[in-house]
Amino acid sequence: MNGPPAHLRVPSKAKPKAKAKPRASKPRKAAAIPKRAPKAGSNSKPAASEDWRPETLARMRALIFEADPEMIEERKWRKPSNAMQGIPVWSHDGMVCTGETYTKAVKLTFARGASVPDPSRLFNSSLEGGTRRAIDIHEGEKVDAGAFKALVKAAVALNGSRAKER
Repeated sequence: MNGPPAHLRVPSKAKPKAKAKPRASKPRKAAAIPKRAPKAGSNSKPAASEDWRPETLARMRALIFEADPEMIEERKWRKPSNAMQGIPVWSHDGMVCTGETYTKAVKLTFARGASVPDPSRLFNSSLEGGTRRAIDIHEGEKVDAGAFKALVKAAVALNGSRAKER
Protein backbone atom coordinates (compact mmCIF):
# COMPACT_ATOMS: atom_id res chain seq x y z
CA MET A 1 0.00 0.00 0.00
CA ASN A 2 1.47 3.32 -1.00
CA GLY A 3 1.03 6.36 1.24
CA PRO A 4 -1.09 6.87 4.35
CA PRO A 5 -4.49 5.24 4.81
CA ALA A 6 -7.45 7.00 3.10
CA HIS A 7 -8.80 8.58 6.30
CA LEU A 8 -5.44 10.27 6.96
CA ARG A 9 -4.78 11.54 3.44
CA VAL A 10 -4.77 15.29 2.89
CA PRO A 11 -6.58 16.21 -0.31
CA SER A 12 -4.24 17.72 -2.82
CA LYS A 13 -4.97 20.82 -4.81
CA ALA A 14 -6.36 20.11 -8.22
CA LYS A 15 -3.97 20.91 -11.01
CA PRO A 16 -5.23 23.54 -13.44
CA LYS A 17 -6.13 22.16 -16.82
CA ALA A 18 -3.95 23.15 -19.69
CA LYS A 19 -5.51 25.69 -22.01
CA ALA A 20 -6.60 24.27 -25.30
CA LYS A 21 -4.81 25.73 -28.27
CA PRO A 22 -7.11 27.44 -30.73
CA ARG A 23 -7.53 25.48 -33.92
CA ALA A 24 -8.25 26.88 -37.28
CA SER A 25 -11.42 25.40 -38.62
CA LYS A 26 -13.38 25.68 -41.79
CA PRO A 27 -16.47 27.88 -41.59
CA ARG A 28 -19.61 25.80 -41.36
CA LYS A 29 -22.48 26.16 -43.69
CA ALA A 30 -25.74 27.14 -42.03
CA ALA A 31 -28.25 24.36 -42.05
CA ALA A 32 -31.21 25.06 -44.25
CA ILE A 33 -34.25 25.36 -42.00
CA PRO A 34 -37.53 25.48 -43.84
CA LYS A 35 -39.67 28.44 -42.84
CA ARG A 36 -43.24 27.52 -42.06
CA ALA A 37 -46.14 29.60 -40.99
CA PRO A 38 -47.33 28.67 -37.48
CA LYS A 39 -50.43 26.52 -37.40
CA ALA A 40 -53.67 28.24 -36.50
CA GLY A 41 -54.16 28.14 -32.75
CA SER A 42 -50.55 27.23 -32.05
CA ASN A 43 -49.04 28.45 -28.81
CA SER A 44 -45.77 29.63 -30.30
CA LYS A 45 -44.30 32.53 -28.38
CA PRO A 46 -43.31 35.70 -30.22
CA ALA A 47 -39.67 36.72 -30.28
CA ALA A 48 -38.66 39.39 -27.78
CA SER A 49 -38.57 42.01 -30.53
CA GLU A 50 -42.21 41.19 -31.37
CA ASP A 51 -43.54 41.93 -27.88
CA TRP A 52 -47.07 43.29 -28.32
CA ARG A 53 -47.56 44.47 -24.70
CA PRO A 54 -45.67 47.82 -24.74
CA GLU A 55 -47.48 48.85 -27.92
CA THR A 56 -50.85 47.90 -26.41
CA LEU A 57 -50.14 49.82 -23.20
CA ALA A 58 -49.00 52.85 -25.24
CA ARG A 59 -52.22 52.75 -27.28
CA MET A 60 -54.33 52.63 -24.11
CA ARG A 61 -52.27 55.48 -22.60
CA ALA A 62 -53.00 57.61 -25.67
CA LEU A 63 -56.74 56.88 -25.31
CA ILE A 64 -56.60 57.89 -21.63
CA PHE A 65 -55.12 61.28 -22.55
CA GLU A 66 -57.61 61.72 -25.40
CA ALA A 67 -60.42 61.13 -22.92
CA ASP A 68 -58.96 63.57 -20.39
CA PRO A 69 -56.08 65.85 -21.42
CA GLU A 70 -55.74 67.01 -17.79
CA MET A 71 -54.90 63.49 -16.63
CA ILE A 72 -51.72 63.16 -14.54
CA GLU A 73 -49.43 60.19 -15.11
CA GLU A 74 -46.99 58.98 -12.47
CA ARG A 75 -44.83 55.90 -12.04
CA LYS A 76 -45.26 54.09 -8.73
CA TRP A 77 -44.69 50.73 -7.07
CA ARG A 78 -41.46 49.69 -8.70
CA LYS A 79 -41.15 46.02 -9.48
CA PRO A 80 -37.81 44.37 -8.66
CA SER A 81 -37.56 43.11 -12.25
CA ASN A 82 -37.78 46.67 -13.56
CA ALA A 83 -36.47 48.89 -10.78
CA MET A 84 -35.96 51.94 -12.98
CA GLN A 85 -39.59 52.18 -13.98
CA GLY A 86 -42.72 51.69 -12.02
CA ILE A 87 -46.31 50.98 -12.83
CA PRO A 88 -48.05 53.83 -14.66
CA VAL A 89 -50.79 55.40 -12.55
CA TRP A 90 -53.23 57.88 -14.08
CA SER A 91 -55.10 60.27 -11.83
CA HIS A 92 -57.40 63.28 -11.93
CA ASP A 93 -58.90 64.35 -8.58
CA GLY A 94 -57.80 60.92 -7.35
CA MET A 95 -56.55 57.72 -8.89
CA VAL A 96 -58.35 56.69 -12.08
CA CYS A 97 -56.47 53.58 -13.20
CA THR A 98 -53.17 51.74 -13.36
CA GLY A 99 -51.57 49.88 -16.25
CA GLU A 100 -49.58 46.70 -15.85
CA THR A 101 -48.06 44.23 -18.27
CA TYR A 102 -48.11 40.53 -17.54
CA THR A 103 -46.92 37.59 -19.61
CA LYS A 104 -50.25 37.05 -21.32
CA ALA A 105 -52.13 40.31 -20.78
CA VAL A 106 -52.04 44.05 -20.34
CA LYS A 107 -54.18 44.91 -17.31
CA LEU A 108 -55.84 48.28 -16.76
CA THR A 109 -57.24 48.42 -13.23
CA PHE A 110 -59.72 51.15 -12.36
CA ALA A 111 -59.44 52.14 -8.70
CA ARG A 112 -63.17 52.74 -8.23
CA GLY A 113 -64.32 50.65 -11.19
CA ALA A 114 -67.17 48.96 -9.32
CA SER A 115 -68.87 52.37 -9.11
CA VAL A 116 -68.24 53.31 -12.75
CA PRO A 117 -71.04 52.55 -15.22
CA ASP A 118 -69.85 50.09 -17.90
CA PRO A 119 -72.62 49.71 -20.48
CA SER A 120 -70.21 48.27 -23.07
CA ARG A 121 -69.01 45.64 -20.58
CA LEU A 122 -65.31 46.36 -21.02
CA PHE A 123 -64.50 45.22 -17.49
CA ASN A 124 -63.56 41.55 -17.70
CA SER A 125 -61.35 41.02 -14.65
CA SER A 126 -61.42 41.61 -10.89
CA LEU A 127 -65.20 41.49 -11.02
CA GLU A 128 -65.60 39.87 -7.58
CA GLY A 129 -64.28 42.81 -5.56
CA GLY A 130 -66.39 45.61 -4.20
CA THR A 131 -64.20 48.48 -5.35
CA ARG A 132 -61.86 47.80 -8.28
CA ARG A 133 -62.55 46.53 -11.78
CA ALA A 134 -60.05 45.73 -14.51
CA ILE A 135 -59.75 45.21 -18.23
CA ASP A 136 -57.43 42.43 -19.36
CA ILE A 137 -56.27 42.83 -22.95
CA HIS A 138 -54.73 39.74 -24.53
CA GLU A 139 -52.59 39.54 -27.63
CA GLY A 140 -54.54 40.39 -30.76
CA GLU A 141 -57.53 41.82 -28.88
CA LYS A 142 -58.79 45.28 -29.68
CA VAL A 143 -60.62 47.51 -27.23
CA ASP A 144 -63.47 49.73 -28.41
CA ALA A 145 -61.79 53.15 -28.23
CA GLY A 146 -65.02 55.11 -27.78
CA ALA A 147 -66.30 52.85 -25.00
CA PHE A 148 -62.91 52.96 -23.25
CA LYS A 149 -62.76 56.77 -23.37
CA ALA A 150 -66.32 56.93 -21.99
CA LEU A 151 -65.20 54.66 -19.13
CA VAL A 152 -62.23 56.94 -18.37
CA LYS A 153 -64.46 60.04 -18.44
CA ALA A 154 -66.95 58.37 -16.09
CA ALA A 155 -64.13 57.45 -13.67
CA VAL A 156 -62.85 61.04 -13.72
CA ALA A 157 -66.37 62.38 -13.14
CA LEU A 158 -66.77 60.00 -10.20
CA ASN A 159 -63.51 61.29 -8.72
CA GLY A 160 -64.67 64.88 -9.31
CA SER A 161 -67.94 64.32 -7.47
CA ARG A 162 -66.01 62.76 -4.60
CA ALA A 163 -63.61 65.74 -4.50
CA LYS A 164 -66.56 68.16 -4.23
CA GLU A 165 -67.92 66.25 -1.23
CA ARG A 166 -64.77 66.97 0.77
